[in-house]
Amino acid sequence: MTVLLEADNLVRIYSSRQGILGKPTPIRAVDGVSLRVRHGETLGIVGESGSGKSTLGRMLLGVDPAQGGEVRYDGTPMPAPGTPAWRALRARMQMIYQDPLAALDRRLTIAAQIAEPLEIHGIGDKPEQAERVADLIASVGLRPDQANRYPHELSGGQRQRVVIARALATRPDLLVCDEPVSALDVSIQAQVVNLLRDLQQRNGLSMVFISHDLKVVRNLCDRVAVMYLGRIVEEGAVEDLFASPRHPYTQALISSVPQPGRPLDGRIILQGEPPNPASRPDGCAFHPRCVHATALCRGETPVLRRNEPGHSTACHLVDGAQSASKAA
Repeated sequence: MTVLLEADNLVRIYSSRQGILGKPTPIRAVDGVSLRVRHGETLGIVGESGSGKSTLGRMLLGVDPAQGGEVRYDGTPMPAPGTPAWRALRARMQMIYQDPLAALDRRLTIAAQIAEPLEIHGIGDKPEQAERVADLIASVGLRPDQANRYPHELSGGQRQRVVIARALATRPDLLVCDEPVSALDVSIQAQVVNLLRDLQQRNGLSMVFISHDLKVVRNLCDRVAVMYLGRIVEEGAVEDLFASPRHPYTQALISSVPQPGRPLDGRIILQGEPPNPASRPDGCAFHPRCVHATALCRGETPVLRRNEPGHSTACHLVDGAQSASKAA
């Protein structure tokens, strides 16, 4: 498959200060991230809260401009945000947000909100837009009579279907899904995930699926990138990564997923909280929580490198981590 979206060495730095007169402290929310998304592929991005997943997702769309590195879409550098070229490109890439109620305008009907992207991008006349809206409402499993309802009149799952329909209105090539099912209960989560999978197969979509729910990621994604403190620490095909995680952080994440018939005492319990991004540890950022850490880990930052076809890891002790995983 050819590459649709490519990011090279992306950097995004925010500033934080203590009090009005405090000295600004840089926070590297995204720190040198590189990845590729192929046509028709779903890339999962996982990690704890604060790892930089959502910031990375917005950077891939150009909503948050990169302060270092570059995003290329179909081989062309991402235009500057707010320019006519960037607005035109947004028709080909859309985002699905975590909270559907916050993403919708409570003053507009469902049909009006689904039609809004068509109006913004000048796609079709009024009759064609109305026909497209009706098709989208049906494609996401909503009833025709719900078109004239308002967001507060729908359930959480129905509102998320509306958000998905609106994102698909311009027939995009890429969807960036930022925790799209985390605000829904388990039964509705399954319905939305199945809907996304069906829509992807039907329309040939590429997706970047951001989540902390590893069960959903395994069920939906083709490849997975694991983020920790603004960096990708492991990336690989979904079945390979779940079957044989190389990085100690990935091992801990996967061991936390409940599995039928698997004893809970086999889990890897991480000690402590992720470090403060404003005070990143020297060397490997994970070393304060890693039982395998050595002096090399504490003094030298590992780079993400391919250690076998289709699988990359940023760890000085990949072999030792693999052995520990097998022993567990």
